[in-house]
Amino acid sequence: MPSSEITSAQVENYLRKHPEFFHEHLSLLEHMSIPHPTGNAVSLISKQLELFRSRHHDMENQLTALIEIARDNDTSLNRMHKLTLALLDSTSLEEAVANLEVVLSEYFLIDFVAVRIIKHNPTPETAITNLFIEPDSKDLEPFANELAGHQPKCGRPTIAQARVLFGELAFEVKSCAIIPLAFTELEGILAIGSREEGRFHYSMGNLFLNQMSEIIATRLITLLQQR
Repeated sequence: MPSSEITSAQVENYLRKHPEFFHEHLSLLEHMSIPHPTGNAVSLISKQLELFRSRHHDMENQLTALIEIARDNDTSLNRMHKLTLALLDSTSLEEAVANLEVVLSEYFLIDFVAVRIIKHNPTPETAITNLFIEPDSKDLEPFANELAGHQPKCGRPTIAQARVLFGELAFEVKSCAIIPLAFTELEGILAIGSREEGRFHYSMGNLFLNQMSEIIATRLITLLQQR
């Protein structure tokens, strides 16, 4: 019976007939150890080095991306911490909204902030203009989709939305995030806007915005109960 083992001569003969073999099986080069040949052709060891450099470069890029993500996460956590402290330091709705505007402007670099609570205002003398919106108000019609979907929406607001949220500054708002506040004890709208068109893009994720809305709504609920 002929031997089933492949001889080195057979391997050599196969490679001579198929010089493109290692182009199709680059991963094998990582596991080979051969002397550096001479001649004008590209050596296998050179190919190995090229492959290793490429993979090393890819790993460096991945590490750099992970470091940037970690830095962004640290920045976001610090900003959320500042926001939480500012809200906890508030003793009234008016103070909470004022502190919110300061923190979002200084730490989040937000140009415009609007808070609207969908509720009958028991104390019309509140110092905050348009803080409360009656549940049957026509001003809520432009936000029907956002309120029904219970998810933040980013992009350029409609003129009707911008006027309700930002009043005379409506035309300065080039992009914004409209965040529904949909909780058992509180229903409303939080909007943060920018003069930059690309600041709040429709493709943005919602995790950060949802977390922000939960922190803000939790404090507003407490302050509403104290009125």
